[in-house]
Amino acid sequence: MVVISSVYAEDAAVDGVWSDYWVLRFLVNLAGYATIIIPGYLLVQYFKKSNYLETGRGICFPVVKACVFGNELKPGVQEQPFPSPRVETQEPSFTRQTIKLLGCVIGLQASYLTWGVVQERVMTKAYGRTDTEPGVKFRDSQFLVFMNRILAVTVAGLCCALSKQPRHGAPMYNYSFASISNILSSWCQYEALKFISFPTQVLAKASKVIPVMLMGKIVSRKSYEYWEYLTAVLISAGVSMFLLSHSQSQHPSTVTTFSGILILVGYILFDSFTSNWQDALFRYKMSSVQMMFGVNLFSCLFTVGSLLEQGAFFQNLSFMLQHPEFAAHAGLLSVCSACGQLFIFYTISQFGAAAFTIIMTLRQAFAILLSCLIYGHSVTVVGALGLATVFLSLFLRVYARSRMNRKKRAAQSQTPVQKV
Repeated sequence: MVVISSVYAEDAAVDGVWSDYWVLRFLVNLAGYATIIIPGYLLVQYFKKSNYLETGRGICFPVVKACVFGNELKPGVQEQPFPSPRVETQEPSFTRQTIKLLGCVIGLQASYLTWGVVQERVMTKAYGRTDTEPGVKFRDSQFLVFMNRILAVTVAGLCCALSKQPRHGAPMYNYSFASISNILSSWCQYEALKFISFPTQVLAKASKVIPVMLMGKIVSRKSYEYWEYLTAVLISAGVSMFLLSHSQSQHPSTVTTFSGILILVGYILFDSFTSNWQDALFRYKMSSVQMMFGVNLFSCLFTVGSLLEQGAFFQNLSFMLQHPEFAAHAGLLSVCSACGQLFIFYTISQFGAAAFTIIMTLRQAFAILLSCLIYGHSVTVVGALGLATVFLSLFLRVYARSRMNRKKRAAQSQTPVQKV
């Protein structure tokens, strides 16, 4: 049932300002990003057309070369958007890959399960509430995105400075595409909590693996086998069955607004593009922390620029100083986001965007399953069937991929080597 959220409607009636309408906030944010993107685009085109690699000099030359052309290109060589994939000299063993994947699963689940709990607290509960005062809700999702990204870029920068990294070859401006989509997907995720019910949100996240695979065909020209599509559908269906069967027993809110549905669609599209664009960028010889630094550097630039232009940056800092509890929650969100991003980029670089999305899809089921184990909640027959479907689908996916890899290795070993 699509209705107007009573809580949000009451807040809008009291405040009566433009910032109460998410569409206007979204457009104002985009306008703020455009004031940085458009001049940056014009500069990139100018340097490319002015033969800067041959005529440029001075202290700014290395910076411009790295940002616009990358460090692997030579004068007179036409830029390719994505160089050939890296060739693995030694294929890792199945046991080693399994341990890596298990570590990624544990790291992602720990980071984002904590992040999800704190996120709901920040966006749905009031701060400063007492027996006589109703308290105030924090409304600016973009500031939370900035808080998450500023710590992430700091952590990634320290890792790059303190550890040996491969020679960076990607033009820096390529990170801006993933940065914009990542900012918008995070903003939509925060905003959606103001408009939608729990089942609607988790269903959208549970079915995200399918849009990610479709976006992979568009962005990276990837091809998937039929069994990959089949297992993706089965995983989405199984998680949805488990989540809905549990949420119905908990009597969730049925409030779902049309705005919430639109925001969720935006979240799915932006998030699907982000992971696939990052997966494509890993075709350059870069580490996961280099990817993390590049994306978050642009994210900080875009969000702080937009916040300053709107006059909201110092207002949010004032809110943080007035409510220490919010400051603690924002800090915890930033820590979880930074740790989670380390696992995100490593997972995508090692296993691809589709595998990462499956792990994050399972996060919803793991959260409720953990609640059942800790608090003794019962699991319905439909929920148990959903869990069985998920794990069976994962087993089929791993088995099919292992069998396909064995066939490829056998075919390569039988191919005769031509001597020159």
